[in-house]
Amino acid sequence: MRRIAFLGLLVLTVLALAAWSQPQAPETAPQKIIKKVPMKHTAADSGEEMYNEYCAVCHGMQGKGDGPAVSELKVPPPDLTLLTRDNEGKYPSERVAAVLRFGTEKPAPAHGTVDMPVWGQLLATSPVHGTNPAMVQLRIRNLTHYIETLQAK
Repeated sequence: MRRIAFLGLLVLTVLALAAWSQPQAPETAPQKIIKKVPMKHTAADSGEEMYNEYCAVCHGMQGKGDGPAVSELKVPPPDLTLLTRDNEGKYPSERVAAVLRFGTEKPAPAHGTVDMPVWGQLLATSPVHGTNPAMVQLRIRNLTHYIETLQAK
């Protein structure tokens, strides 16, 4: 449970950086206040709920890569609505599921390392005592399917 809370803090830290800042003196860099809150556990059967809770902060509600935390990221997140277009008109569901499961192919600091993505505890990509493999598979499948609904028409 502590690991899930820690990962939640990591994800929400990005959001907090965008949402909270102290007034700055003209000659100094802005000081950020990081609000630490535990990760909210969402329903495994709702890809939309998982996306809104865990992904939208960076990828935006519509998946266009315009979430509230974008200004704090060194590398902007990809526009998820273009996955089908960029894959010769076919939604790359296996690739999306692999990224959810194992992280990105190229280093993406907001996602963590390939060995342990930020969502590792939630999607059981890192060791979790008592993890239900069927529940992990359900979460990944439902989140993958929801991202498919965001594809540009």
